[in-house]
Amino acid sequence: MPIILFTSLITGYWSKVLLYLRKHSVPSLEERKKYNHGFATSTSFHGVHNLVENGGSGKNSKFRTAIWTSVVSVFIIMACWQVCTRVINYFSWPTTTSVNVQYVENIDFPAITFCNLNRFQTKAVNNLSIAFFLWNIVSAVLHFTSIASDPGEMQEVTDFLKLNKNFSIKEFTKNYGFYLNNSTLLKCSFFGYPCYPEDFEHIFTEYGNCYTFNYNTVSMNKRITTAGRGLSVLFDIKQTEFTDEPSLGFVDAGISFVLHSPLVPPRFDGLGLHSPAGMHAHVSMRRFKTVIQEHPWGECNPSLKLKYHEIYSTYGCLQECKSYYIQNECGCIPFLLPGNGKECDLQQLYNCVSRALYTIEKSELCSMGTYNSTCPVPCEETDFPATISYSTFPSDKAAQFLSAKLSKSALYMRNNLVYIDIKYHEMNYKIMKQQKALTASELLSNIGGQLGLFCGASMITIIEVLEYLFTNSYWMCVFILLKTPRAPEYTNNQPRYREEIQEC
Repeated sequence: MPIILFTSLITGYWSKVLLYLRKHSVPSLEERKKYNHGFATSTSFHGVHNLVENGGSGKNSKFRTAIWTSVVSVFIIMACWQVCTRVINYFSWPTTTSVNVQYVENIDFPAITFCNLNRFQTKAVNNLSIAFFLWNIVSAVLHFTSIASDPGEMQEVTDFLKLNKNFSIKEFTKNYGFYLNNSTLLKCSFFGYPCYPEDFEHIFTEYGNCYTFNYNTVSMNKRITTAGRGLSVLFDIKQTEFTDEPSLGFVDAGISFVLHSPLVPPRFDGLGLHSPAGMHAHVSMRRFKTVIQEHPWGECNPSLKLKYHEIYSTYGCLQECKSYYIQNECGCIPFLLPGNGKECDLQQLYNCVSRALYTIEKSELCSMGTYNSTCPVPCEETDFPATISYSTFPSDKAAQFLSAKLSKSALYMRNNLVYIDIKYHEMNYKIMKQQKALTASELLSNIGGQLGLFCGASMITIIEVLEYLFTNSYWMCVFILLKTPRAPEYTNNQPRYREEIQEC
């Protein structure tokens, strides 16, 4: 019953539609020809009027019509080809890159993180022979490397933890790693003004205790107004007091440092600069800003924000990504990674964190680079490329002067003192900016230019053509609707059928 009712309802509406179409029937053939002729002679589409206007009689008229038909057709095809080419080019998202040099009266000074290449105090690791292996376990979270499983060493770790259940490698490193005070920082000046160990912020890296000058929590923004002057520091690395394990690849003595924005974490992984003992390092840096277009023109995602860092960076994103997966998998967070949660102990670091790191690496859970990766490139990034040169420190004459001032022998100073000067090369910075090679307005201009060149067309012309096509399509649909459905109904009534056709 509902189906019959529905069918009847549809039939009723359909009958009303057909009745309306019969009252507004299709124009006659002559009227349609007149409409087509009027469109051809009045449209702003150039050349079309020559298809219907006779410039002669007989064969000359037909020849002229054929010529103009060919001309109009060829130029329409060329216009369509040019328009399609430009649309395809636009949707390939092309870009250009510009490099500008901006000169300024003053410029922001970067943050600089310093680390001793010898990470632990000798007296502490002598009493804890597995300290280097413990740190090897901890620092693995900063890289996608698996921790080598040595049953003997792990048994030693297990035995150690049984006797020291409250042991924290974080506290051990902070208390017995490299420290910064007046005995290790012998001199510090910034732009001619003295600075002190209190001006450096402690931070953990793969080198253990490190110290950052111009950290983002410091209220005073460090700016300089003259090139050739900046930060000057003199460190005493105390080789007899601090040591490291040569079998793990730590065979150098000196200071490792990295230049970075005050708002992003320092990254030493293959990017740090090194200054050996007994040398004066002269670092000349530049400020380089990179601006990347958002997807699909570039690879950046401007909507990405970091939870534990003020601005987005690829390295900071990777840290937070690993911290998230490790916390979900192990229920704790390694202290070298950002986050709020329980600190992982050594057993968790070895048994769970190392397995989580392997899963992250194998499954590419924390990928970087492209837009579709977990951590795409930032839309804006500031780097500080630097050149570094060295001179022997101290000279023989300076050694005599400093020996009396510091109460240190010349041999001690050449084995332990590291002098570093960091300054801007020039009072300017470079901006490398990725730009859209073709904007939407430029695309419309190109399309309009091609249509105007080949057809003399504009947006008004396109509307005229669309109106013409719509009108003819409407007439065709009305003709089909009035003709086709009623043919079977009047098959046995031939006169009525012919009358319907004649009316159409």
